Order: sequence, then structure tokens, then C-alpha cells
Amino acid sequence: MQKHILVVDDHREIRDLLGEYLSQHDYRVSLAENGEQLRKMLAEQAFDLIVLDLMMPGEDGLSLCRHIKANDGPPVIMLTAMSEDADCVVGLEMGADDYVTKPFVPRVLLARIKAVLRRAIEQPAERTAASDDRVSFPGWSLDVHQRQLIRADGVLVPLSNAEFTLLQVFLQHPQRVLSRDQLLGLTKGREAEPFDRSIDNQVSRLRKKLESDPHNPVLIKTVWGGGYMFAAKVQ
Repeated sequence: MQKHILVVDDHREIRDLLGEYLSQHDYRVSLAENGEQLRKMLAEQAFDLIVLDLMMPGEDGLSLCRHIKANDGPPVIMLTAMSEDADCVVGLEMGADDYVTKPFVPRVLLARIKAVLRRAIEQPAERTAASDDRVSFPGWSLDVHQRQLIRADGVLVPLSNAEFTLLQVFLQHPQRVLSRDQLLGLTKGREAEPFDRSIDNQVSRLRKKLESDPHNPVLIKTVWGGGYMFAAKVQ
């Protein structure tokens, strides 16, 4: 059965080139020029892999990758210019499976596609905090689809959109130090601005809701000179 690949790039020449090349190698290919088309196509049909440009007008590749992975989507290979290596690292942390730098040789991308598809078959994806219906940690659980934080005694604690996104990022990376820049990238993508201190404020608000003593946190710990770490085990 043919594998179905979605190529998302705002440059028509690249879309057409990849569409023709991959079709010649026995793949079924669909094309999209922006995030709006990608979201619409994902809602209507299934894909085995997405080739996603990092820099596009409107919604960028980082935000789209986060959306794809949050909805248990297919593997993603990101296309990036050489100058965007830092953004590519953020993309990988968001769940992208590989990346290829522009300009690229189509057969190199083809090899990457084959490798990612092979891994997807050989190693069925583990369910993660992003795709579980409910994620548990000491004293709490988070219903990802209902976007509800639930205390052990059943009380629902409201979260803002920013607090929910930040908590979900922590739960996806438990017991790992995340710098402020990483947290900004994982929560805001390319909307993040240099020297943005909103992460500190959001962490403070989350601690007030999660911690029995926000001044001596046991769940979200500060790592001096490093950033923050979600210290508890996640199930």
C-alpha cells in the first residue's frame, strides 16, 4: 500500500519538485502551501508522514509541529535553512522526527523519509503526555483533551491557556532541566521574543495552583543558572 505524504511549503517550486519526485518513487503525495491548508487536510484525511517547512508566512512550522504532535499526528520531517539550526533544535524537542537543511538534494530527503517511516513501523510510537487522555503526577492529574487540572480529591482547578500549555510541556519533559529559552520556544514557538520573562510569571502562577508551599516547590523546581525542572514522576 502506498504511503501518503503531505508536503507543506510556501514555495511552489519546492512543493512541485517534491511532489513529482516522491510520486516517481511510489509515494502518494498531497501538497499544502500554509498552515491553514495543513490543518484542513489533517482534519479530512490521514497521512503517514509530513514534510514541513520551518519558515512560512502566517503560522510557522514550529507552531504547526506542536499542533500535529499534540493531536497524535504522523511523523514530521522539518525543512530548514542553514541559519535556523536553533529553531530546528526546538522543533526536534517538540517532537519532529528529523530535519533536512535547504538547499537539499531530493534523494537525501527521500532517504530520511524512508528511515523515519521504517522506524515508525519497527518501533510503534509510545503514548506520551501529549496524547494520553489523562496524565497523572503526585497529587494531581491533567485531562489533556478536556484541558482540566484535577486534584487528588476530585476538585477541578482552572488553568489559563498559557498555564495549560506550560504544564503540558513540563509533563512531556519530566525530570529534565529546561531553560527559559527552551520553555519559550516550546510554548510560544516563533512568537517568543528575546528577554521575555513571562515564563517566570507563568511558573509562579502554576506553583500557586500545584504546590502546597509555592515558596518551597517540590514539583516545579528552579535550577539556578539552568531554568526549571518538573521533578516528579509522570504516569
